Amino acid sequence: MKSLVYYGSKNVKVENITEPEVSKDTVKIKVKFAGICGTDLHEYLHKTFVTEDKMILGHEFTGEIVEVGDNVTRFKTGDRVAVEPIWGCGECDTCKTGNYNICPDMKSYGIHENGGFAEYVVVKEANVFALPDTLSYEFAALIEPLAVVLQAIRKSKFKIGDSVALFGAGPIGLLLSESLRAAGASKIFVAEVSEERRKLALEMGADIVINPIEEDAVQVIKNNTNGGVDVSFDVAGVEATFNQSLDCIKPNGEFMIVSVFANPVNYHPTMQVVSEKKINSSLGYNNIFAQSIDLLAKGSLNVEPVITSVIALDNIVEDGFEKLISDKNECKILVKPS
Repeated sequence: MKSLVYYGSKNVKVENITEPEVSKDTVKIKVKFAGICGTDLHEYLHKTFVTEDKMILGHEFTGEIVEVGDNVTRFKTGDRVAVEPIWGCGECDTCKTGNYNICPDMKSYGIHENGGFAEYVVVKEANVFALPDTLSYEFAALIEPLAVVLQAIRKSKFKIGDSVALFGAGPIGLLLSESLRAAGASKIFVAEVSEERRKLALEMGADIVINPIEEDAVQVIKNNTNGGVDVSFDVAGVEATFNQSLDCIKPNGEFMIVSVFANPVNYHPTMQVVSEKKINSSLGYNNIFAQSIDLLAKGSLNVEPVITSVIALDNIVEDGFEKLISDKNECKILVKPS
């Protein structure tokens, strides 16, 4: 089968390898679509989480079951499914309290075991979720990033009627903007350097978009609120957005870190202490995949604008990774393996 094999930073190859085989507790899925995530870009540029070479990347994928193991009871051949890619050890206190996303031994398809940038993938039955007929395979490829967004909102102090600011309008930022709109945010600010992504943000929940290169984003936010927003979200992951996210919240407000930072940041704690501002964080998701599916299936969220390209697996390097690095007009690129 055709697959994207990862050998290290800037060293990935589309190759034909042997199709995976099911074991007693697994299912084999013919992948319909797989989304390129920021984590995939991190691995492509700088090996961070992938533990082994010759790994098949891709953790945002959906498809059709073509074979089931002997012990599989919940699924059959022909079922339309999505895969929650992460799992914990199941034994530590973190897992036993339901927080398997921050298990010290957390694992993921596409990082620790072969993922969805391939024609076929074999996964554990426990990680598989059925798709309703009303949900397309394309939109189902957004279930995983939407779960990240829902987790961040749930973990934050956000409540209906609050004002919010988002720094960064990539796929997570756009889905976050649209989800906060649906959750009842009174005013949504989005700061983003890309003009095309600012336009997308206006389609996906934003009330005011800001070009932080041309405007003082913090001042614009404070001028349009009573001293700052209730909650801010950093979905860009650089030092400038970290400090802006903290500066733009009102006293006793909350700054939620959603992004993964490639580099350390310089930050002055006094900025936080003098106004009793809170810093919180969210990693991935837990026990929220089913709700993500339900929201998409009901059409509760306008997610179509976030998908900007669909490409063939053969072209994933040039039209996928490299394009996302160089062209900030692109947002979520879906890969169609066959």
